[in-house]
Amino acid sequence: MTTGPPKKRARTSGGGGGGGGGLGSDSSTPPPSPPSAPLDELETVDADADADEAEPLLATPERTEAVQKYEGGREVDAETGTYTSSIYVDAFVLALDTVLADEAYLFSEDELEVFVKYRSLPYAAQHLYVRLFLRKTDAWFRIGRLQYPKDIPDVGAACALLQSKDVGFANDDADIALEDAAGLLLVEELKAVTKDAKCAVTGSNKPQLIAGLMKASREQAGLRARGGQLKLQFDGKGNYVNREEHFVKKILERTGPCIRLSSAVTVLFNRVHLVFYRSTEWTEKSLTTVILSRTMKRNFPHYIVSRTSNIFPTRQALLDFEASIKLQSEVDEILVTPGAPGEEGLQRVHEIFEATYPIWEQLVAAEAESTLAAEHDEALERVYLRRFNAGWVYTRIAHKGVYVLGRFKLYEREHSVLSALLSQKFFQPARRGVWYQRKALIEENYMSDLDGDSKAPKEARIKKWRKAALSTCEAGLQDPQTHLIFHYDLQKRILKLEHKLRVPKRMQHDFGHARLRKPSDRTIFGERLNEPELGRKTLWRDPEDGLAECSVEEMCLSVYRSEGWKGYHCEGGIVRTLFAYLFYDMLFLYLPNVFETEFQTCPLDLFTDAFYPVRASEINHRLAEIANGGARRIVKEVWENNQERQPCVVGLNWSYSIEDLEEIVECFPPDALATVCKVLCQEYRQRGGGMPDLFLWRYGEGDDPVKEVLFSEVKSENDRLSDTQRLWIHVLSSAGVAVELCAARSKRKNESQAD
Repeated sequence: MTTGPPKKRARTSGGGGGGGGGLGSDSSTPPPSPPSAPLDELETVDADADADEAEPLLATPERTEAVQKYEGGREVDAETGTYTSSIYVDAFVLALDTVLADEAYLFSEDELEVFVKYRSLPYAAQHLYVRLFLRKTDAWFRIGRLQYPKDIPDVGAACALLQSKDVGFANDDADIALEDAAGLLLVEELKAVTKDAKCAVTGSNKPQLIAGLMKASREQAGLRARGGQLKLQFDGKGNYVNREEHFVKKILERTGPCIRLSSAVTVLFNRVHLVFYRSTEWTEKSLTTVILSRTMKRNFPHYIVSRTSNIFPTRQALLDFEASIKLQSEVDEILVTPGAPGEEGLQRVHEIFEATYPIWEQLVAAEAESTLAAEHDEALERVYLRRFNAGWVYTRIAHKGVYVLGRFKLYEREHSVLSALLSQKFFQPARRGVWYQRKALIEENYMSDLDGDSKAPKEARIKKWRKAALSTCEAGLQDPQTHLIFHYDLQKRILKLEHKLRVPKRMQHDFGHARLRKPSDRTIFGERLNEPELGRKTLWRDPEDGLAECSVEEMCLSVYRSEGWKGYHCEGGIVRTLFAYLFYDMLFLYLPNVFETEFQTCPLDLFTDAFYPVRASEINHRLAEIANGGARRIVKEVWENNQERQPCVVGLNWSYSIEDLEEIVECFPPDALATVCKVLCQEYRQRGGGMPDLFLWRYGEGDDPVKEVLFSEVKSENDRLSDTQRLWIHVLSSAGVAVELCAARSKRKNESQAD
């Protein structure tokens, strides 16, 4: 077996696929919502897309023409009349063959034997395995309810083969747990089981019934009260009955035999898909992308695929990365749970952070050595290949760990970790501004009380740490990796610290030259239908329809429309869509190592600092075209060439009409549009959000038509601009585009104040 990858070997093929919707796309009708955030900016399909969504495509009579054509070309077994090929198996095999072609060195001899064993299975067993794999892979299934008559003539035989010792791809129900077995029952079946078992159940829904059954099974030593006395539970022959086993047996009498895929094998095939898709987040649904593409439910752009064979240089690097993204997924699941995470969840995140922190330190040191030895071109490539290094993921976990340390008020430890994060410049550079901000805040407010130099007077310690906070803010402003978004906050803290430290006026910083431009102010009064409440959306009366309810943004949009504006509540969706149109060919320009599969909506380096430099010549030429008024022609050409397929492209929303887009680029000042596009080329990750809520334009007609665009940020009482929003307002205003800060106020409140 090969022990390592060739240094630079790529397998090139034609790109493109079938079907539309994925990263950055939005198929809703206007006014569209902003596209959902990509999976760590690089995943190629929505993680929430359920594989079961794809299954009915082959089972319902109302099949799409594409699926019908596909089925018409499938081979049929002459004896059974069933198919011998399918989208599901083809997609599974595509991923497997692609990975093994150049990256077999990432798998052990035993693992390679598993792949050979899968390929040697008859088609029916392969098809069944993939169909179960596309569902929840740790779930049990009732064999009697598995029906794929066109592909599997005998489901029971296929299950038996997968469960056999020689294959070992699935488990039988010999070791099924009571809770898993109960979960297979329908509610009425479950009620019958609990009734027969004489379980005390509070409630009648499935979770309550299962809880009652579980409680009954755990009664101490099977003791049961009869006539006020405790007696052991025996069967008619005098044998002691394990109640849990007894309940499982009764349930299996109703369900019939069951099957669950072997976890060891599913983990292995998920690892194959991780390598195939170059996934940067843990998901068990990646295979859905290929299936939806093959059924024409999602389309992807045409581009040249050039796979890099050394993204994971060793098997251990892959295993480390896989382990890291699984932990990252667990951390994210805890911290994004609705409501504040509980003490137990925070403690678990803290444990994960402390366990992975020493590993992170080793990976940082290793990356420093590798970067130092790399040549110029290789160093530039490493900018985005670092995303597939476990160190990148552990840095994100450390970032989340800092949050938990703050929640636990472990400020000294938090300060130490922040210092370590800032001392490295390889992983997660976009977060450096946040780290500078937090480090300065801790130094200003907490470190004086934690200072080991307790002999010094308190005032001296406070002054010492205020100076340290000032130095941290200054370092943040001087750090080229600190994004401009964070400059405003750092500048404010510097001025505050200099005032507290009584720095002489002549020695204080003057940020007048860097002061952000402010938008013009406007107030719109409307009828608010409910009072603002935490977690509840405020509703307003729509001025255009006196009976309709709407959001505050839609209320303000209606007022603008009454003044002759056209517009959308899109939070930058129009701008991202225009960028995708205007730079469509730049996004899918052939470059080595940035298109690893047919199922990407953008190049791998779009969200890194490497995107602009490696395409600088082409991008600058396009910016000049836009500045010279060529935007309408470019948009129209891209639309004509792609509107029929509507490929899924990052940020591009096909629901905007081409007529609106043509009007918008006519109204948008050409130099300003070029400026906005350049910002996105250079910093797509940081600038993808934060644009004003409303985009408006006027496209007048006649001898001297008025053509103008307007951005409006809507704010209710007590709302404040974020630093990202301030920066976009500054960029737009500096480019000559009108921006308004629209304060929405209730008529009733205003009238009561007047009274």
